[in-house]
Amino acid sequence: MTWSEYHEFTKHSVESLRRPRHVLDWANMPDPFRHYGGVPVLDLPPDPPVPETPALEVLNDIPGSTSARDGPGFLSELLFYSAAISASKLVPSTGDRYALRVNPSSGNLHPTEFHFLTRGLKEWPDGLYHYRPSAHVAEQRALGEVGLNLPGGCAPIVFVLTSIAWREAWKYRDRAYRYCLHDIGHAWQSLVLAARAMGCDSFAIGDFKDDLIASSCRLHEDEWPMLVVELHCASIPTHEPDTGGAVWYGGHANQLSTERIAYPRIEAIHQSTKLENRIGHCKSTIDPVPAGRGEIKLPPPAVSSFPFGDVARTRRSALDFMGGMQAMSLSQISAILAVTRRPFLVDFAATRFIQLYMYIHRVDGLERGVYRFWSECAELERIKSGDQRLAAAGLSLGQDLAGNACVTFSMIGDFDRAARAHGNRGYRYVHFEAGAIGQRLYLAAEALGLGATGIGAFYDNEVHRYLNLTPEHGQVVYHFAIGYPVIDARLEA
Repeated sequence: MTWSEYHEFTKHSVESLRRPRHVLDWANMPDPFRHYGGVPVLDLPPDPPVPETPALEVLNDIPGSTSARDGPGFLSELLFYSAAISASKLVPSTGDRYALRVNPSSGNLHPTEFHFLTRGLKEWPDGLYHYRPSAHVAEQRALGEVGLNLPGGCAPIVFVLTSIAWREAWKYRDRAYRYCLHDIGHAWQSLVLAARAMGCDSFAIGDFKDDLIASSCRLHEDEWPMLVVELHCASIPTHEPDTGGAVWYGGHANQLSTERIAYPRIEAIHQSTKLENRIGHCKSTIDPVPAGRGEIKLPPPAVSSFPFGDVARTRRSALDFMGGMQAMSLSQISAILAVTRRPFLVDFAATRFIQLYMYIHRVDGLERGVYRFWSECAELERIKSGDQRLAAAGLSLGQDLAGNACVTFSMIGDFDRAARAHGNRGYRYVHFEAGAIGQRLYLAAEALGLGATGIGAFYDNEVHRYLNLTPEHGQVVYHFAIGYPVIDARLEA
């Protein structure tokens, strides 16, 4: 299956939504937490210190610092502000509670798992670990110098972000693979931004042998490696790495559902985006990003002093926005767009594949309409005038929040250019980039006293028609909304 065949089949349309309705089997809902039985469990210190560097500075590549003096403290702080549970919600009808996490996820289903390899962390055994967010602990799957053939070199900490597609497919069926890829982009940025707030550099790798990494990490068959992220900096407390051989504990992965239903198209698109036994598909030269300019130059961005740690922990996905007359400022829009322009440190980011279009509903100093953001020159080009609230909501499968927000985004991905550079693998990279931009939008909005939410459901071809996009311009990948959120009374910190 090619990327285009999968993408075309999973598009939403009026006709596709008239198909027999998918009824959720709540008794078979996948467990949102993976754990490994029969392995040592290492506690991470509770209540790590708050990274105090302002979130907008971190988002604009200004590093922070950490007070951690040993490996357990460093890992606790890093994971607490990138992947841990951050709040719970109450289900009024049953009295049950469910967890929210620092890294967002489509439908709060959380297909992404965090595995990590450590080498030479002070007072922390070298080995391979799995993070269990439900208890904020590390499960030790192997001890010692573990030869995993990871492309992360000799970094003291290397993460392997994996995806369990069944968790999303349970609800979203064939389209679920798109959401898994978005969520990897969110998790990637959640991790590297927390690391930057602690003074660390990172580099992500998407060009690796899938099956080799899966077998080296002894992943369960339902779990697929998606991205490798290495961390390195002077602030990581280290000593000389262990030189002893590896001791494998492995562990038994928990069964997530009574029955796992197969989705052959998801299996097929994942198989077609693997690199199998070859590396280096990335071209040395990639088609340049289409250039353009707008007639509106953005003003200096708004500022905020909210600490990164507080922003990361209080970020939520808004269920709706207030609407009414309350507006954002143009300087807030400028600050939000500025963080999307910062470079992504990853092996497939020699060029960008996402173009931002904005449905402006209520922004002081900017007339209502649809605008294209030209990132290279930080300018806006107006392509439609007038009230866009009904259009934004209608295109987003009739979801009112897309019209009640102050601004709604369409992220348009250039799949053709990605495929010319990376083959079918490029399909992953476009979605990773969209999710990464979404995570930056989430944190920037939160830092400015606003709310945000990602929207993975939209009428694909209707968006293209409304924005007058031809196939050469790309296809819609993700919608996103920012505004003043409606308070969710079910939420508990």
